[in-house]
Amino acid sequence: MANTALITGASSGIGLEFAKIHAQKGGDMVLVARSADKLEALKQELENQFKIKVTVLPADLSKADSAAKIFEQTEAQGLKIDTLINNAGFGGHGLFHERELVDEQAMMQVNMLTLTDLTHFYLKGMVERNQGRILNVSSTASFMPGPLQAVYYATKAYVTSFSQAIAEEVKDNNITVTALCPGAVATGFVEAANLEGVEIFDKAKSPKSVAECGYQAMEKGDLVAFNESSLKFMLNWIVPLLPRRMVLKLSRQAMEKNG
Repeated sequence: MANTALITGASSGIGLEFAKIHAQKGGDMVLVARSADKLEALKQELENQFKIKVTVLPADLSKADSAAKIFEQTEAQGLKIDTLINNAGFGGHGLFHERELVDEQAMMQVNMLTLTDLTHFYLKGMVERNQGRILNVSSTASFMPGPLQAVYYATKAYVTSFSQAIAEEVKDNNITVTALCPGAVATGFVEAANLEGVEIFDKAKSPKSVAECGYQAMEKGDLVAFNESSLKFMLNWIVPLLPRRMVLKLSRQAMEKNG
């Protein structure tokens, strides 16, 4: 069975680990990220070690036309994408009215709009071939509002909802759609989002463990995957029963910085 994967945000963190896992399984891939140098280095490493074919497509996913350009390039090269892993995303810490609006708009573009565009472009081919897998990296943040990360939490709520809806639509086409909802992960996300000093990241899980959880869930066709059973229980069975104001207070406390 053909197994070419397109992975966004593939140059570091969880995306890098997804690439390694897919390579170990003998799959070819298209790697997307902003850093051409990092992608080329990863391409050489994976091709030499696993004897697979890797295509690199440097792209800035905060640009509105980025998904269309990526799709055009894969089509021009005759690449059929069997597995789409929408991993790229970023956050940002602070009061919404004090943050730069352009940063929030870029976050919405990467986390929601480009993800949606890529899904739309590649899902059509999957439906035609009656085969495919999609893994969208969401977050446990998707299950509640997030004071001090208002836009980030909202974008992830979109990803989790969108993924499940699409999964239902294409379930009879031999296609699965999985939303991976990890808790805190030890990646460059923390520094990029100005989250140093937020206590929950002191016990962040490794990108490798999160990628393994997500990839396995995708293979099984799970709708929603959590990398921590305690978070799964809390978000599914405790949080929905709490008063909304209490949820907001607890959510804000989780994002406040030490000192």
